[in-house]
Amino acid sequence: MSPIIEITDPRLLDPQTVIIDARGGADAYQRYLNGHLPNAIFASLDDDLAAHPDDPAYGGRHPLPSTADFAATLTRWGITPQSFVVVYDDKSAAMGGARLWWMLNAIGHTNVQVLNGGLQAAIDAAITLSTDAVQPTPASQPYPTPAGYKGTITIEEAGKAALSDDKVVIDVRENARYLGRTEPIDLVAGHIPGAINLFYADNLDAEAKYRSPRELTALYNTVISDTKPGDVIVHCGSGVTACHTLLGMAYAGIEGPKLYVGSWSEWSRRDLPIATEQI
Repeated sequence: MSPIIEITDPRLLDPQTVIIDARGGADAYQRYLNGHLPNAIFASLDDDLAAHPDDPAYGGRHPLPSTADFAATLTRWGITPQSFVVVYDDKSAAMGGARLWWMLNAIGHTNVQVLNGGLQAAIDAAITLSTDAVQPTPASQPYPTPAGYKGTITIEEAGKAALSDDKVVIDVRENARYLGRTEPIDLVAGHIPGAINLFYADNLDAEAKYRSPRELTALYNTVISDTKPGDVIVHCGSGVTACHTLLGMAYAGIEGPKLYVGSWSEWSRRDLPIATEQI
């Protein structure tokens, strides 16, 4: 099954489909109330899709919630292992949309797709948005607690991989942050030595939808080349936007790349080598 679903897909109208609005930002819930897909349940990026870190130096700014907490959240949303889930946000999946898709896949729940173009695709299709605060009906049985999240790597593995000739570490942040010219969020500017920059927004076309699988394959081949997918590692600032590129890779049929969840928010706080470049 493709990881991408289009706004014209009739399954979006099926009452059995669980639709999750996973926006990010301090005012995310208010934006949700201002207009969301009918029947969409609100997911908080900070509270539902991440744990609250005691110290971002260990796990980053958006560490994954425990699998027990995530299973409890899925239960509260009425999701069972058999549920078909559609996720979206208002940033073309760059915030909670792709993150939730990745989390579900990482626990083995593969019956999930991301709405191509997100909220804007619904607006462009003249869909009447809802302003209701949707209250989901919890599932009758608890979602089974997974053993763990598959496809993650540690900070030590990320550092070694970035300097390895047979692995590729991709940093999807804006080029200016990667180069160390600016850092609006974390404490130090720069990048992991050896990491390659490929801005996540390059995944999208002029309509802020994912490029075709063929175009994405060509894009990723510029940095991956003949590297095995399992030896490709993707990161960003805090393990959220990196999932946007992991989603694009899956759409292009590239299965197996890993997520470094802690990302730059963890690396930059650990007194580790930092690279900067000027062009």
